[in-house]
Amino acid sequence: MASPKGQSRVDSRRKKTTNRLLKFKEKYLSWKYARYLALDPSALPIVALLIVLAEAVINVLVIQHVPYTEIDWVAYMQECEGFLNGTTNYALLRGDTGPLVYPAAFVYIYSALYYLTAHGSNVRLAQYIYTGIYLLQMCLALRLYAKSRKVPPYMLVLTAFTSYRIHSIYVLRLFNDPVAVLLLYASLNLFMDSRWLWGTIFYSLAVGVKMNILLFAPALLLFYLANLGVLLTIVHLFICGLIQVVIAYPFLRTHPVEYLTGSFDLGRIFEHKWTVNYRFLTRELFEQREFHLALLGLHLLLLLAFAKYTWTFFKSYVHLREVQQIILPQLMLKNREEKEKAKAAKKKSHHRSKSKKSQQQEQAQELEPGNKEEDEEELTAEQKSFLKSFEKGLQNATGQKRPPAPVKESKRKPYEISFEHCTQLALLPFFLCNFIGVVCARSLHYQFYVWYFHSLPYLVWSTPYSVGVRFLILGGIEYSFNTYPSTNLSSIVLHVSHLVLLVGVARHIRHIIKLNTLVKQKRQLEQQQQLEREKEE
Repeated sequence: MASPKGQSRVDSRRKKTTNRLLKFKEKYLSWKYARYLALDPSALPIVALLIVLAEAVINVLVIQHVPYTEIDWVAYMQECEGFLNGTTNYALLRGDTGPLVYPAAFVYIYSALYYLTAHGSNVRLAQYIYTGIYLLQMCLALRLYAKSRKVPPYMLVLTAFTSYRIHSIYVLRLFNDPVAVLLLYASLNLFMDSRWLWGTIFYSLAVGVKMNILLFAPALLLFYLANLGVLLTIVHLFICGLIQVVIAYPFLRTHPVEYLTGSFDLGRIFEHKWTVNYRFLTRELFEQREFHLALLGLHLLLLLAFAKYTWTFFKSYVHLREVQQIILPQLMLKNREEKEKAKAAKKKSHHRSKSKKSQQQEQAQELEPGNKEEDEEELTAEQKSFLKSFEKGLQNATGQKRPPAPVKESKRKPYEISFEHCTQLALLPFFLCNFIGVVCARSLHYQFYVWYFHSLPYLVWSTPYSVGVRFLILGGIEYSFNTYPSTNLSSIVLHVSHLVLLVGVARHIRHIIKLNTLVKQKRQLEQQQQLEREKEE
């Protein structure tokens, strides 16, 4: 029989366990926490992990239970086999679907896959490699969404799990588009982290896999200029070009004309039977040169129309990053001082026993206004005022309904402020620039969906439309890419969805610019009034 003392300990442990379970249930198994995970963009790091794990299971199930469809994989292997056998003339590198039309980085990457998959015969292994590409791509895209905190997690869950066509492009068709997009998103993440050299390297490699990555080039040029200035922009453009020359050297040294005309053929005409966006046109009109020139002209006009707004966004992004460099060291210093004070207080209380009266006196001294001013010596009133105006301006600039996390001045919590929301000012121009290129594309094939699929949730959430209309836009695009073969209706639905989305983003951007102008005017007026009051005094 247990002693009363032993029984008391057992009861105490049971009570602690029960309390912990109750606290866990109240915090995590509640409707409030479920709403947080579904609706709050700040919960995306948690939800992203769940998405990636679920996608790993889904892709394995797709590979195991859905038949693989051969389209371009064998042709890729045949083209690389010719190179591995010593052929460096692009005119002679061919597969079952035609000549090699991709730059040199494609050749090296798929030559590696050629060896890994037993000369291309082990398709199942290739599918699992593409599963890894899919999951890594998802991680990179979700990281950008998590940094920007703009799109609610449930939106990303729905788009990730419900797109049959995207899963098909990656693990059932083995196209090269996912490889190029993976490198592109790696470069975007590096640019957002201010790792300019590595971002430039990965962007150039992405272009070396497939030329569609050049659709991001206009935005990248302005991003370079806004962040680095003219001289460093020239340096990074030179690095981009140098990488292309280095990877293409075996082909440029022997047959330069064949390489340039084969891998960067801007005049190549796609077959009408594969088009997703222009099924309603006749084949004759679709293949006319004038039609292609008209689309190119529209592309350039749209880029020029948004160029000023893009520059404004990028300059605002640069300004906020500069503010981050000034404020964060002060916050870190302040947090370090508070931590050292807490350690000293803990050590002091451990070695000296104090009476209740003396403890109360010390607590009262800590709360005195004079000491509070001393604690806040690093953050002056002017700096706090600036932070407050920064948060309000960022709220208007990013179109959020609520401001980012404010500076916290709690006794137990560290001072902090989130600057990552300003990532929105960089991502939207990049995604919009690429989307304009897709809208004006001469022909979209089914695998081209991956070019802009991961940016669509961000774009629809950058419109003033209701949630219902946003879902209709995404549903219309998904319907068009899931209709095979394409029909007049599916092509029209795709164009209407693109047009509505483009107009919505344009309205959103104009609204943000207007708000920023009003904020600046108000600030200038307040400064002018302040100067007048000072003169009167």
